Amino acid sequence: MHISVFDIFKIGIGPSSSHTVGPMRAARRFAERLAADGQLAQVARVKAELFGSLGFTGRGHGSDKAILLGLQGEDPATVDVDSIPARIAHVEKNRLVRLLGQRDVALDPEKDLVFHRRDKLPLHSNGMRFVAYGADEAVIAERVYYSVGGGFVVDHAGAPADGSMPAEQIDVPYPFNSGDELLRHATEHGMAISSLMLENEKAHMGEVEIRRRVGAIWAAMDACVKRGCEREGILPGGLKVKRRAASLHRRLKSQPAGSPDLEGAGGRWRPEGDPLVIMDWVNLFALAVNEENAAGGRVVTAPTNGAAGIIPSVLMYYRRFLPNADDEGTLRFLLTAAAIGALYKKNASISGAEVGCQGEVGVACSMAAGALAEVMGGTPAQVENAAEIGMEHNLGLTCDPIGGLVQVPCIERNAMGAVKAINAARLALQGDGTHKVSLDKVIKTMWRTGADMSSKYKETARGGLAVNIIEC
Repeated sequence: MHISVFDIFKIGIGPSSSHTVGPMRAARRFAERLAADGQLAQVARVKAELFGSLGFTGRGHGSDKAILLGLQGEDPATVDVDSIPARIAHVEKNRLVRLLGQRDVALDPEKDLVFHRRDKLPLHSNGMRFVAYGADEAVIAERVYYSVGGGFVVDHAGAPADGSMPAEQIDVPYPFNSGDELLRHATEHGMAISSLMLENEKAHMGEVEIRRRVGAIWAAMDACVKRGCEREGILPGGLKVKRRAASLHRRLKSQPAGSPDLEGAGGRWRPEGDPLVIMDWVNLFALAVNEENAAGGRVVTAPTNGAAGIIPSVLMYYRRFLPNADDEGTLRFLLTAAAIGALYKKNASISGAEVGCQGEVGVACSMAAGALAEVMGGTPAQVENAAEIGMEHNLGLTCDPIGGLVQVPCIERNAMGAVKAINAARLALQGDGTHKVSLDKVIKTMWRTGADMSSKYKETARGGLAVNIIEC
């Protein structure tokens, strides 16, 4: 079963891959199916129901807005972020939505977007049901979709909702479903993990296109960091959380040592005085991304939106502070991270609604740790060790956002995850790759821990900080 680097990393919008990106893609797919089946002209009204975690925290995550945009045919990777408020206001005022930009049909957001707080659909906590009605209110079409984390959407049977070929049907030269299999390939063929992943990607795409698309992913991450370092104000949603990245950026630049070159790679900058100021920069990069995510800006799921700041932050650390950093290293970093993320996707989960934040921040920390170890010269065994360390010390991490918003504790949690990933890589590189707990075992442990975790700690805003901190 092959999961591509482009499955793990998707360009989209905030604040949530499972609650915003996934529902937008599901709604668009529903509208596209209506068109493909010749039913679009018969539709008079559309209704969408959200269940489980989507029902609990969907409004805070913008699921309602995402569905309205998806029905209009928008895609998370290309939607004009600045146009969203006006378009949502138009639907709310007129109680009409233009399906695929072609046909106006009735949709009253107050009545036709239903959030079920107590009910779940059988396959996953993030379930959605879409219904299209004719002029006589007869049901024309009804379909169920699930947003299973990281922007992945499946249908009622668990198959890819876009009708694409199931991953297990794609033949790759180095198939792996476990960390042990990945290490065995690396040992037998004398290849780095990133090289193995690149060869697998080449089974269904040319290398020039792979490099172009991976470059576009990095460019989107880089642009997100820079936007987050510039924008100020209060984040939407009612918590009145102040954006901090811009002011922190100014303070760091004003220090006597100046600042690293944010326009290029090379690791040429060294701090004067406090050497831990580099950690402040790592924190800044993560805060910048996750403030952009919380504001509904353009981000890259890595592997989710809630954890979108960790991999860009660690990758910025590599490019700005380590010697000999270059674009080839960036490619290797993202390919290695994707290989590790694929293991979690195959054998556990990257959905906070399913296993808590260990499946989001924990997985991102593990991916970033392993990727950094590779570009710092680590062996495949050291890469696997770094990835294991990154998750081992995130086991049991709950998903308890205050007000159901991806702000507190999510923004700071990404900064903590980024620093932890760097330390995990450095710990692994001090050894020879041998260790007591394998990556496969820690993934299995994470999955079982998620199963044992109370549902109130799985992105429902019914436990932890979400109920112990007053929203004000």
